Amino acid sequence: MKIARPITALIESFSKLPGIGPKSAQRLTYYLLHVPQIQLDEFADSVMNLKKNTKLCSICKNISEDDPCPICTDPMRDKSLVMVVEQPLDILAFERTHFKGVYHVLHGAINPLENIGPDELYIDDLLKRVKEQESGRVSKAWPDKALVEEIIIATNPTMEGNATAMYLDKKVKIQNAKVKISRLGMGIPTGADLEYADETTLTQALEGRREL
Repeated sequence: MKIARPITALIESFSKLPGIGPKSAQRLTYYLLHVPQIQLDEFADSVMNLKKNTKLCSICKNISEDDPCPICTDPMRDKSLVMVVEQPLDILAFERTHFKGVYHVLHGAINPLENIGPDELYIDDLLKRVKEQESGRVSKAWPDKALVEEIIIATNPTMEGNATAMYLDKKVKIQNAKVKISRLGMGIPTGADLEYADETTLTQALEGRREL
């Protein structure tokens, strides 16, 4: 049976999304056929405005409506403590633990099989944040706050995440040997993604972090 082209086009679009196979794409598409047009219009507007109304924070590389993002501009945050995560979703997970530092988002992990190297990640921007400054100069990002004192590497406990952590450890120490570097402690299962970890597990991992 020949399927209408608008239906086929939407099925193909859904199929390109992570975690959605051909069957799920078909179910979603045919479900939307029964949704009132006003809801479809709202859905379409949300998709259209997703990138138009969001920005990449120039400091931490998180996704936000403002630049700098609300976390970076929060005066109550400890800006001497920076947690490095792979994706913006990881920030949502750690915010549930009431972490009081700030973040840096790499937007991925080193993965040679996927042709993702250090240059494809926001590693250089992190190194600029921890660069040792002399003559009493302070951070350009927060001129009224202390310089970065500790980096918590919170990449996923996968082969790619561990490789990224080792690379960051080496690079940060070259850039500024005075900065303490720690890794999340036990509590996160090997091979798991941080976005699926519960609050208790993340809290234990934070408390049990170790210096590399």
